[in-house]
Amino acid sequence: MTNPAISPDDSGGIELNQPIDRHWRDYFRFSTDHKVIGVQYILTTFIFFLIGGLMAMLVRAELITPELNLVDRPLYNALFTLHGTVMIFLWIIPFNAGLSNYLVPLMIGARDMAFPLLNAISFWLIPPAGILLIASFLLPNGPAQAGWWSYPPVSLQNPSGQLVWIISLILLGISSIMGAVNFVTTIVWLRAPGMTFFRLPIFVWSVLSAQLLQLINLPSLTGALILLTFDLAFGTNIFNPTQQGDPVLYQHLFWFYSHPAVYIMALPAFGIFAEVLPAFARNPLFGYRSLAIASLGIAAVSIFVWVHHMFASATPDWMRITFAITSMLVAVPTGVKALGWTATIWRGKLHLDTPMLFAMAGAAMFILGGITGVMLAANSFDLHVNNTYFVVGHFHYIVFNTITMAIFAAIYFWFPKITGRMYAEGWGKLHFWLTFIGANLTFFPMHPLGLQGMVRRVASYPPEYQGWNVIASLGAFLLGVSTLPFIANMVGSVLAGSRAVDNPWQATGLEWTTSSPPPRENFIEIPQVIFPPYNYGNPKAYGEASATQSGEDVSNE
Repeated sequence: MTNPAISPDDSGGIELNQPIDRHWRDYFRFSTDHKVIGVQYILTTFIFFLIGGLMAMLVRAELITPELNLVDRPLYNALFTLHGTVMIFLWIIPFNAGLSNYLVPLMIGARDMAFPLLNAISFWLIPPAGILLIASFLLPNGPAQAGWWSYPPVSLQNPSGQLVWIISLILLGISSIMGAVNFVTTIVWLRAPGMTFFRLPIFVWSVLSAQLLQLINLPSLTGALILLTFDLAFGTNIFNPTQQGDPVLYQHLFWFYSHPAVYIMALPAFGIFAEVLPAFARNPLFGYRSLAIASLGIAAVSIFVWVHHMFASATPDWMRITFAITSMLVAVPTGVKALGWTATIWRGKLHLDTPMLFAMAGAAMFILGGITGVMLAANSFDLHVNNTYFVVGHFHYIVFNTITMAIFAAIYFWFPKITGRMYAEGWGKLHFWLTFIGANLTFFPMHPLGLQGMVRRVASYPPEYQGWNVIASLGAFLLGVSTLPFIANMVGSVLAGSRAVDNPWQATGLEWTTSSPPPRENFIEIPQVIFPPYNYGNPKAYGEASATQSGEDVSNE
């Protein structure tokens, strides 16, 4: 069977590739190999995921009862502040960078990233930044306690912890900027011959769109953090309302990056769905060109929606109306994505392996999270649930029920390619069901709680809210338990799993034409791309070798 992504002339070279048996110490050394760096990102960020998850479980343990009886208020504030910061800036964003590091050069037929040394430096900024953030718990006045958004004047009340928080985020921002430059340059300039933009996998389109957002919007957050540092350390009072400062200015600077940051996190998840769903439905990806353009559309529209976070911040009526419209407009390109995923699996020959289960669940949860997002874009509804648990529930249906589900789908899908081993399917499905049930038990109750008026960021609450909080806390504990079979599966499979063939899923894409794991420079010869991706069920792509010799471009473009 000839792989549809490469020309017959190059297939012999690909077969000469030999997998590399790496020692575990290789991943603790400075390396410029994009694959090693990708694994370093993944392992490091998963450690921070466990730390952030432990913080969330402590928060939910406190919220089982209405009274404050487990931690004091400053510690509670620190826990939810660092939980949010860790999960966004030390888990999802850098994990996506790691996965993209590993896959993008393989997917576009390149030997490495455009700037390998810069790539390594981008990663090695993350461990010290994360250690610094976690170590802030040891400060005499404690860590930052103003939430992951750190609005002044609250963020001006704990200078030592807040300064550590700022330094950590600036280091992470520098890492992201360097990574964005590298990704955009790699995708634009290092594509294999024949890999036109409309032959790029949707995952690559998603990475390109997300990294363009990093370049455009991240300087706004960095500027806000520098100005906040001036207020904290030098008494400039730029944001201090008691000294003629303007705290709303900080909100504009913060959300100009931090709402697009949701799509910086979500776009790679959408790309993962586009890779996994066709592979296990055995159908071509529906509406390939539309999904590619929708990735750029999501990025473009998301730049102009940040003020919907500020409808309750003395925002002028004209601004509320304008940003309500733009916020709802995001539903158009994201709706195109959802339609493409649904149509792809429609009447497909579904193989419900673990990656497919996580991908289908994540796509479905995104639709639910997107509905509540459209609700929050409406001024009247947003003002009603502002600062309540409804917003927390909506946000977590995106960042956990969609994005983290997609991350797990990606781990299982590309695990054989990265490690050269197969995971245990039974343990994978146990992990899925525990995660799926736990996630919905945790985050669905937050919606009725918010509608009933329970405010977020409080450690104690009126007794009438206890029932839903107990369910949410039990779900959070189940989520914590769900990581145990995942860790056991990954560690056990790396050490003793059965050997994986080069393409266990019979998937399309250049990454599946190399050995498992891939060799140092990915390809013996740079492949010549003659087919667009996702040609599942195409006899020209999956028939006998003689059926593909003509190189005819049989496309679903």
